[in-house]
Amino acid sequence: MKIDLTDIDGILVGHATNTEHRTGCTAVLCPSGIAASAYICGFAPGCRETPLLEPTARVEEIHGLLLSGGSAFGLGAATGVVRWLTERGHGLDTGFAKVPIVPAAVVFDLNFNQSLGKPDEAMGYAAADAASNGPVAQGNVGAGTGVTCGKLAGFDRAMKSGLGTDGMVSGDLQVAAMIAANPVGDICNPDTGEIIAGVRNPDGNGLTGANNVLAELATLIPSASTQNTMLGVVATNARMTKLQLARVARMAATGIARAVRPAHMLYDGDIVFALATGKGPEADENMVGAMGADVLGRSIANAALAAESVPGFPAARDLA
Repeated sequence: MKIDLTDIDGILVGHATNTEHRTGCTAVLCPSGIAASAYICGFAPGCRETPLLEPTARVEEIHGLLLSGGSAFGLGAATGVVRWLTERGHGLDTGFAKVPIVPAAVVFDLNFNQSLGKPDEAMGYAAADAASNGPVAQGNVGAGTGVTCGKLAGFDRAMKSGLGTDGMVSGDLQVAAMIAANPVGDICNPDTGEIIAGVRNPDGNGLTGANNVLAELATLIPSASTQNTMLGVVATNARMTKLQLARVARMAATGIARAVRPAHMLYDGDIVFALATGKGPEADENMVGAMGADVLGRSIANAALAAESVPGFPAARDLA
């Protein structure tokens, strides 16, 4: 049975999209608070409040996540999510005020947007306000608005990617994922290895294959070294601790390596967040992690399949 992230009771998703500047952000809300952790598997992350997700950190729950475009500028959009939750009385009760805990992470999409129209507090608030338990929109929306793939041979041979989701059920256990896919390399079918979108041939027609390009390069082309990062969320209805979720996030991150070639490059800021609502069964973290890797890999493929072309950057659907 196929599900997406919002089929897990207690998780809401909302997008805010700026089509003019090709950027946006995506809010994942869990207003009542749920257990969470993360694994940073890239070498150039842009993030906020992720130290709270370490198993040794005292804070046990979060109330939302924000995935955003805009590189470091986009981190400010998380303030809008915090404000939305505060207005509705959600957050960690400190005795003086309820403080919403909202970690955030960003992708680089400034190639499309060198103006002041970057994700900000207002956009973060709008994404939170749009959050619902309805089907998650995929493709050129939210944090997927300005993402691309296949930049290893230069940005002029890249393709449009997007935001994708996928999920699966095993008995009473649900595991689902969502990702903004912005890799330097190719996006592949995680089951077959077939390239879906990535480095195009020099004439723009057909696909070269990022690994073929890598074998011929002495060093990365400068434009390939900055415009990357995969932001993933894996969620389950199982009852799990922060320590277990830290392990799940690490296991689930292997889904990126299955669907992206090459993965986890020096200039990527790849992050996988892991969430557990605790409304379902107790579950073996090995099983949740394995399922998480599967659905995260398929979410990446769905991100490429749902993307729509923009001028200069065709999408997978244009290669058919």
